[in-house]
Amino acid sequence: MSSLSRELVFLILQFLDEEKFQDTVHKLEKESGFFFNMRYFEDAVINGEWDEVEKYLAGFTKMDDNRYSMKIFFEIRKQKYLEALDRKDHVKALDILVKDLKAFATFNEDLFKEITMLLTLKNFRENDQLSKYGETKDARGIMLIELKKLIEANPLFRDKLQFPTFRNSRLRTLINHSLNWQHQLCKNPRSNPDIKTLFVDHTCGQPNGARIPSPVTNPLVGPIPKVGGFPPFGAHNSVQAPLPALAGWMGNQSSVPHQTVSAVPIGLPSASHAASMLKRPRSPPTNNPAIENQSADSEHLLKRSRPEANNMPVNILTATYLSQTDSSDELPKTVVANLNQGSAVKSMDFHPVQQSLLLVGTNIGDVTVWEVTSKEKLVFRNFKVWDLAACSVTLQSSLATEYTTSVNRVLWSPDGSIVGVAYSKHIVHLYSYHGATSDLRNFRELDAHVGNVSDLAFCHPNKRLCIVTCGEDKTIKVWDVTTGAKLHSFEGHEAPVYSLCPHHRDNIQFIFSTAIDGRIKAWLYDDVGSRVDYDAPGHSCTTMAYTTDGTRLFSCGTNKEGESFLVEWNAAEGAIKRTYNGLGKRSVGVVQFDTMKNRFLAVGDEFAIKFWDMDNISLLTSTDAEGGLPASPCIRFNREGMLLAASTSDNGIKVLANADGVHLMRSIGSRTFDASRKAAGSTMKSVESRSLSDVKPRSDELEIRKVWKQAEISEPSQLRSLRLPDHMLAVRIMTMIYTNTGGALLALTGNAVHKLWKWQRNERNATGKATASLVPQLWQPSSGMLMTNEIADANLEEAVPCFALSKNDSYVMSTSGGKISLFNTMTFKIMTTFMAPPPAATSLAFHPQDNNILAIGMDDSTVQIYNVRVDEVKIKLKGHQTKVTGLAFSSVLNVLVSSGADSELCVWSTDGWEKQACKSLEIPTGRVTNPHAHRRIQFHQDQIHLLAVHETQIAIYEAPKLEGPKQWFPPRESSGAITDASYSCDSQSIYVCFEDGSLAVVTAAMLTLRCLITSAAYLPSILSARVHPVVIAAHPSEPSQFALGLTDGSVHVLEPLESEGKWGTAPPPENVAGPSISSATAASDQPSR
Repeated sequence: MSSLSRELVFLILQFLDEEKFQDTVHKLEKESGFFFNMRYFEDAVINGEWDEVEKYLAGFTKMDDNRYSMKIFFEIRKQKYLEALDRKDHVKALDILVKDLKAFATFNEDLFKEITMLLTLKNFRENDQLSKYGETKDARGIMLIELKKLIEANPLFRDKLQFPTFRNSRLRTLINHSLNWQHQLCKNPRSNPDIKTLFVDHTCGQPNGARIPSPVTNPLVGPIPKVGGFPPFGAHNSVQAPLPALAGWMGNQSSVPHQTVSAVPIGLPSASHAASMLKRPRSPPTNNPAIENQSADSEHLLKRSRPEANNMPVNILTATYLSQTDSSDELPKTVVANLNQGSAVKSMDFHPVQQSLLLVGTNIGDVTVWEVTSKEKLVFRNFKVWDLAACSVTLQSSLATEYTTSVNRVLWSPDGSIVGVAYSKHIVHLYSYHGATSDLRNFRELDAHVGNVSDLAFCHPNKRLCIVTCGEDKTIKVWDVTTGAKLHSFEGHEAPVYSLCPHHRDNIQFIFSTAIDGRIKAWLYDDVGSRVDYDAPGHSCTTMAYTTDGTRLFSCGTNKEGESFLVEWNAAEGAIKRTYNGLGKRSVGVVQFDTMKNRFLAVGDEFAIKFWDMDNISLLTSTDAEGGLPASPCIRFNREGMLLAASTSDNGIKVLANADGVHLMRSIGSRTFDASRKAAGSTMKSVESRSLSDVKPRSDELEIRKVWKQAEISEPSQLRSLRLPDHMLAVRIMTMIYTNTGGALLALTGNAVHKLWKWQRNERNATGKATASLVPQLWQPSSGMLMTNEIADANLEEAVPCFALSKNDSYVMSTSGGKISLFNTMTFKIMTTFMAPPPAATSLAFHPQDNNILAIGMDDSTVQIYNVRVDEVKIKLKGHQTKVTGLAFSSVLNVLVSSGADSELCVWSTDGWEKQACKSLEIPTGRVTNPHAHRRIQFHQDQIHLLAVHETQIAIYEAPKLEGPKQWFPPRESSGAITDASYSCDSQSIYVCFEDGSLAVVTAAMLTLRCLITSAAYLPSILSARVHPVVIAAHPSEPSQFALGLTDGSVHVLEPLESEGKWGTAPPPENVAGPSISSATAASDQPSR
């Protein structure tokens, strides 16, 4: 269905609703599947209309579509079952159990048995897990909260939960336009035409008087009130193509505040080209003053008046949420940590991946990274200009007068590998960050603005990582993070620019900016000029932010009189949708705000933190965090909303948590901190600065060397290991990966079959993530289908099985030497197949910013860049001499690195796909290599350092020039060849497996052996001599967990003992320059400019 036909359905829905055809409205919603009416669904659930609830859902999803849908249907049927038991209607309960709930037995047989046992109880509340089950209405309300969360998270409901915002009676208005146009074309138009039908075009009969053009006056098309809104983009003196309804206000991708970047789902058609989106349909020419909608040109003449809330059209089809009395329980209000920063906090940001890491900037220029669970300062930097000679004369003069400065903004990049810091004097610093046990490394210094740098934000125009800055000089500038080059400079504000809010919708990228005079502007990345010029509420100094899913836009600010405003903007009209009550009238400074997930708002105001439900203008609740907050505290949620950091009046930080946050604090805080790392690290630096031969070791260094002993684990009691259950045919594991959520393992076997193990969320495993302490389920859909690659055209002896998993874990691209298959990981169904051999695919990798772009390494030595959506190869990259065995994208450097079977590495720019560098791995003299051996390349968390795995060694290069490498060779030849290796999720360790079954844990920074694990520690003695690991996978969020895929088809998950918390200890300085590292090629740590 075309986009216009889809919009017509929405117009019909609006018309039916206005005419009160409610049953027809909901039938059309269900049959079209375009809009899920949450209000109608809520009413049906609260009223217990279970048949209607499931029928309505069936228009949008089926039970086996994905895990979210399955959970939705299960919760509904479970509630229906419990209500039957509560009524003592055991016949009905049994009927529900057999007909409705038995379908879930194949997914969780134990749970089904437990549900069945409830029939034997006099009162099901005797079951411990149901002991708090209350009245039916309360239980439905609690379940409804869970259902709404599942629906909002379900990708099948994406863009279906909010009815498009347009003016009331829009279909009538279009008919009005049509009839007026027809009347204008009449040869003899009457002054008062009598229209009796819409089935045929209107024509006027022969008149007796003169022609008098006039509006249609039939009651069907009566007058419609006007609504104020933003002027269109391009409403300035120069003629510019306008964006429809401010395009950016209608964005549907993730943006600020938490800087996540979403990709378009696989195979979905993209929006029209940007040029077509800039077009605005024009109304027919007319001199009729009664026509309700002006043309695009006439709108330029509208007076820019601030739209008031009571002028907004009320769309009665827009979904709203029922108010729940216990919704505030999800908010972080329990104080779990107090951090002593030492100076006034100005800005904070939680790490996007390691959610207990807090980045802090202060009023004296200090930058700190805290581990809030252990209350440990991991990194501390004070302000210092890195290259004073390269700075402008104005800055040098300012620093000569006063060298101190304040931090205005600190921010992690979307993947947490880069830190941005904006200072009150000219400067922006970019640091690279290598994980929780690493330092901030100087990466880029920008002399960005004249005077104060007010704000910064990360963005991805043209799929390259950039940083946007604004400042006292009234400009906004865009910089390439990798090169430091200035790409754009926007001028147009008449006052210093205060804040930034980048956003993107499909292929259109733009930036909102606000100034201290309360003006809002919007910019495309084209240097043409601002597309919006408007007043913030109350002419306040304001900040703007989208929800994490990018669908709703909010702003919060304070004017000169101290009155603060918190509002939500109407996405289509560019006008205020709702204004929230409860903010102070005499705020001190500009209040700060943040969004939690896609539901709550928080503002630091009046010595407290105030919370609102996004769908309710009334204050939900507030907390003073046990006292000590300043008048307008700085606040920041972590990405999942479990933790909330707030500044205190005594130069500290309070960390608040909800129930999940408390659990997170306890689980991470219980791990022992690696104190030896600090001791070894500080000693290492002093040794590096002097000649080892000239320095006598201090007594404390000698003690460290005496105490340290390389950890060797050779007994099962020395670690936690779990062999995953498997009732299927045991075939060699070829490749394996954890899902991005960390709750499942996906493996591809030698017979082209995929196996998926899932860990269940329960009391023993609150996070639902993979662990060696609990046995997962070898999962299959209810259909019993297997996920099997096509191998009809494959040469199995030469095949290199490989796959790539999408970011949302919903799809997997896979091949075993035959065609490439796209699978749905929830149903195991093949969505499509393509690219039959020859040549055969040997490696796969998704583009980091676009899931529709796939890099495919081939056995004919080429790399093909393939567009899934349009089913075509964009370009073939030629540079290898042998088959391509590995691919890795860097989202920071905008490059693709490929490896060949001959150990050659090539670097390709993702902007133009030209080759930038090529280098072959150095193989020890006399070593014969196996062309069929496993080759892996993988980027470090910083997206700069590249791990290359070879059977003789592991090596680390610095991209994009492939400088280095640092090399590590196995400490003993008896261990055999390296079969695979992988970075840990925090990139602090490298896990290596060998042909003899042994494993090594190597420090990533210096490539020193930290721990050795023999096969006897995780394999029975009867197997240890015959099988060995061929693939290793690191958990995406647990740095000390990894999984092994073995030659016998088994999969093992390994973790250190809970009492240890890590694998071995870091070696002392004496061992840093040991023989396992190639001393001829040390990597440089100098910052780049």
